[in-house]
Amino acid sequence: MLIKLFNAFTKITGIIPQFFCFRTKVHYENKAVQGRYIKGGAIIISNHTAVFDYAVYLFVFFFRTLRTVMAEVLFQKQPLGTFLKMMGGIRVDREANEYGYMVKCEKILRDGGVLCVFPEGRLPKPGEDRPLPFKPGAAYLALSTGVPVIPVYTNGSYFKKKRAEVMIGTPIYPRDHIQSDKSDKENTEILSTVMRERLLILEKLFEERTKQK
Repeated sequence: MLIKLFNAFTKITGIIPQFFCFRTKVHYENKAVQGRYIKGGAIIISNHTAVFDYAVYLFVFFFRTLRTVMAEVLFQKQPLGTFLKMMGGIRVDREANEYGYMVKCEKILRDGGVLCVFPEGRLPKPGEDRPLPFKPGAAYLALSTGVPVIPVYTNGSYFKKKRAEVMIGTPIYPRDHIQSDKSDKENTEILSTVMRERLLILEKLFEERTKQK
């Protein structure tokens, strides 16, 4: 409850400042199928361009509390770390072989919450193909809970003359990609590949539509 209240306070007080920082324009693959409102449990996946991706999505999905998976380095910086903890950020220690955060993520989804994941696991370096290969965590959680995966693409244009623009894709349903003759690990790899391919398709669709204007 405290996390929801702090999120609501942050969004209400930040809605005007964020408009001047990002001026976000939202596009849709098919708005009739998936708009900005998310009903029930779901996993949002996105390409990763900057730490500001998180801030933009807070306001794109204004009426849901996003529980976002974040790297440990963000929590080590103060007062940012305290703020992210109060917002419900889920810390992942990337160098540690500890997966307690996955239990927390699964509980959030089973309780009908919305999880935001950047499956690349880190920001791409200059010259690297984007998006980077996906980590399996998001696909595993989708398969274990059965919640839909909503792909979202961002152009990463923040604090610039060009507007920040995002495109919300139609949901990916894990059950549509399960192969009964495959192991859990293989099905996780299959779904992870599907998720990355859908994000690439969404990026291409975004570029085609924005070029027409």
